[in-house]
Amino acid sequence: MKGGNATYNPEFVHHQHSFAYLYGREMVFGAQDGMVSALGALTGIAVGSHDHFTVLLSGLAIISVGAISMAIGTYTSITTEKKIEKRILYEERHEIEHDPKMEKIEVEQMFARDGWPTPLAKQMAEHASEDNALMLREMAYRELDISPGKISEPVKNSFVMLFAWLAGGCMPLSPYFFLPVQTGMIFSIVITLAGLFLLGATTSKFTKQNPLAAGLQILSLAGIAIVAGFIIGGLADKLIKR
Repeated sequence: MKGGNATYNPEFVHHQHSFAYLYGREMVFGAQDGMVSALGALTGIAVGSHDHFTVLLSGLAIISVGAISMAIGTYTSITTEKKIEKRILYEERHEIEHDPKMEKIEVEQMFARDGWPTPLAKQMAEHASEDNALMLREMAYRELDISPGKISEPVKNSFVMLFAWLAGGCMPLSPYFFLPVQTGMIFSIVITLAGLFLLGATTSKFTKQNPLAAGLQILSLAGIAIVAGFIIGGLADKLIKR
């Protein structure tokens, strides 16, 4: 506090509440997974088939199905998590209502465990035990690691995942629309690696990491997909009879 006003720093991430702050997980996960998955698959198909039509058709199918699958997975995972948390909070509320003494002892122990002086922990537990809603919030946060007021919008999260995955997946596919397979594969790898590096560097705006280090971290992981694509494609070319 300075001069009666809270100190405000617009550079602090928690003061920004931008779209990227709210949906950063889906944006980064979707874009990265789209690029890496599509690149690995397309590289393997290109090495194994050497057929331009096959690469384009497979790429469009992989990207479309992958994006839709990830969006559906995002929706079901978030809604399932919400349902589980709702059930856990119901059970905790039942314990508070039917065994208040034990819950009071538990929350007092948790206050003390978190560093509050014992007399103050006892006083806080006494006050919380007089208000079931307050007791539930404290138990949810301290015992269950649940934030009852947490905002989650599974539909929005799903759409963000959908478009992020589509955008990421289209990057390694795009060169094949304009170039032959062998040349397109080289450009696909280069463009995707550049996109992965840029994605990592962009996240540093919110993580406050070094942009170069953040970019290289994501970039290095993509090498696994490229190597896997080459190996699988090469093996398929040798083992599968045409």
